Amino acid sequence: MALVLLLLPLLLSKVQGDPEVSLEGSPGDRVNLSCIGVSDPTRWAWAPSFPACKGLSKGRRPILWASSPNVYAHFSGRLRSLDTGIKRLELLLSAGDSGTFFCKGRQENESRTVLQVLGDKADCKTSESTHGSGYPKVLIALLGVGLVLGLGVSGLVWWRRSCVPPSHSAPVTNAEPQRPLEQESKISGHVEQEPSLHYADLDHSALGRHRRTSTVVPGDAATVYAVVV
Repeated sequence: MALVLLLLPLLLSKVQGDPEVSLEGSPGDRVNLSCIGVSDPTRWAWAPSFPACKGLSKGRRPILWASSPNVYAHFSGRLRSLDTGIKRLELLLSAGDSGTFFCKGRQENESRTVLQVLGDKADCKTSESTHGSGYPKVLIALLGVGLVLGLGVSGLVWWRRSCVPPSHSAPVTNAEPQRPLEQESKISGHVEQEPSLHYADLDHSALGRHRRTSTVVPGDAATVYAVVV
């Protein structure tokens, strides 16, 4: 009799609350989460089966409150209520959703729904890396190499500018060679002497003619004195 009294609270809790439902689906499927045995639910909580795959800690975390429309970030845009309260929910499955969903009531009674998403497993990091998570790593490595090369080229340019003295531009000179002053003086002397020589020849010829004409004088001619001014 005493044993029955000890087990009675446990049996009542199983009948009145704490029911457990199991669901299974693939990413992209929609499943319904229901509060079974909880008349006035106040919140939903979730304990992920593989928290390390999503960078989460172990244990429960609230995902939806009856007093607030905000949804936990992991389920944002994928979890919605199907009634005025939060007694029935619809979830669009995604990788990493595997876990246990708890519907808590005002009397701290709760129902549990165990969800298994096909493809989720403890070594999900390895499976994710084989499906393309290596691309971001390669991209990060390439960006790092590019950054190092850019810094190296900038440092080399700065070093060359600091070591090489600035070059002064040579003055612009006339392409035409300058003539020596002596040669210019000779040329100018010839140019200046040509008119004088020319006029001297003319004067000499005129004087010669004057001399030739003045040598023949008639005998009876009177003496003529000419004054040259």
